[in-house]
Amino acid sequence: MSSPSVLSGIYLAHKPIGLSSFDIVKTFKKVAMESGKKKWPLGHGGTLDPFAKGLLLILSGQATRLMELLHSLPKVYEADIDWGSETDTCDHLGQVIFRGNTENFDEELLDRTLRNFIGCSAQVPPATSAKKIGGEAAYKKAHRGESVVLPPSQVYLHEASWIGHDLPKRSRIKIICRGGFYVRSLARDMGHHLSCGAHLSGLHRTAIGPWFDPGEAYQIHITGSDLLPWCNSRILNEFEADHLAHGRPIEIGEIIPSSYSVPNGFPDTSAPLAAIFESKLVALLREREGRLWTVANLRGGL
Repeated sequence: MSSPSVLSGIYLAHKPIGLSSFDIVKTFKKVAMESGKKKWPLGHGGTLDPFAKGLLLILSGQATRLMELLHSLPKVYEADIDWGSETDTCDHLGQVIFRGNTENFDEELLDRTLRNFIGCSAQVPPATSAKKIGGEAAYKKAHRGESVVLPPSQVYLHEASWIGHDLPKRSRIKIICRGGFYVRSLARDMGHHLSCGAHLSGLHRTAIGPWFDPGEAYQIHITGSDLLPWCNSRILNEFEADHLAHGRPIEIGEIIPSSYSVPNGFPDTSAPLAAIFESKLVALLREREGRLWTVANLRGGL
């Protein structure tokens, strides 16, 4: 019986609570090593904190070159926010640095507060985030006890709604945001706005773009035209595939519309065209001067 192997494409994996995103990548690396693929490229399409659970995209082989295209997709989270205390990590694992009064909390107040965070805003990432400072992740510096001051980043929160409340202790929220948004920072900033302090006590990423959390013990392997369903596509014949492989343009031809669309009002993903040859994704294309040119050649196809 042949050993299991890691194939090119994107794997939809479930990250459980307690493991880091890189821990999941390492399990794929181990399988790749055991099947003789010692230098097989692997990565993930967006970090989840160890205390969080949910969908983690594992990019395998040439699919690692698609990472930038995933950042612009909508991400869906469900989170628990604890009211009355702020922590230095913005989650329940940190040290409490502020306590406040929550006696006058009600659902109407929280509805009004939440509306302030919809849309584009400047958000300061948590000190224990994966943001880089001088090439090193901020959380590594914070864990060594070094002072970490991160500049604000422009982020986008498309939609947010309360799932339920257990006031004045806790609330559960669902959000849809663009990549780069920190739900821990949202909890912290809402606590500042309400002058009560708040932190995240649970987080579940339920979806990224067209893909949903497969649940524990499940993995789904995505290839071909299913890799970029938010991109329009162009089916190639053998002559056109050879032209693109050698850096030559092709005619625009017939464009097949995407099968997935971001929510209304969500920022444009600026998606390229997906070039499909013999059911494989072989290149990413852009139109220039009335023809299609390769911007990424995915040799061997996905």
